[in-house]
Amino acid sequence: MGFLDAILGRKRPVPPDLDRLFALPSAAVTLQAGAGFAPTGLGSVCFAAAEGGAFARLRQEIGALLSEAELSRDDYGYGWVLARHTPEELPALVNDLHAVNTYLQEAGFGPQLLCSLAGFRDRRGRPLALVYLYKRGTFYPFAPVPGGSGERRERRDNALELQVRGLLGDELPLEQDLSRWFPLWDAPGLWTERPALSGQH
Repeated sequence: MGFLDAILGRKRPVPPDLDRLFALPSAAVTLQAGAGFAPTGLGSVCFAAAEGGAFARLRQEIGALLSEAELSRDDYGYGWVLARHTPEELPALVNDLHAVNTYLQEAGFGPQLLCSLAGFRDRRGRPLALVYLYKRGTFYPFAPVPGGSGERRERRDNALELQVRGLLGDELPLEQDLSRWFPLWDAPGLWTERPALSGQH
């Protein structure tokens, strides 16, 4: 930290460490044993989307990188790369998420990388995501509350999120600032049935 940073109380951001994603399989074992949530085999990477031809080029190159990947854009203009595996293949899913992040970083999209998530579900069908914040180097749980008949409402299970934080405190570097536990209501990889994104291209 520089002299002015120290005087003004500023902190430098944590350097991105994509290898922290590799802690997810171990954390998943603890999560399943302690809360009954198992991997769904779905995960995604979010980034501030490129425009026009650059987005089309990303679609082609990510498709060449991962055979089971889908690139889409949401209503807010963010790009999402969805990766699919069987629920038993969480390590392979994590490898894919790491590869996509690494590719985007090396292609000059590092500043646009926002987060990655891995999806989980319990026997009652409740969804849960473990979200990795690229610029913070930390994880947080996100647990939306599903409505009836598959309807999704913008409510979250805060008690479950705090329970998961307590379970995984020794497994993952968790985000301590709860205001950064951003809701990702329709994130690809969160719901078993992927919601339609009107901005798909």
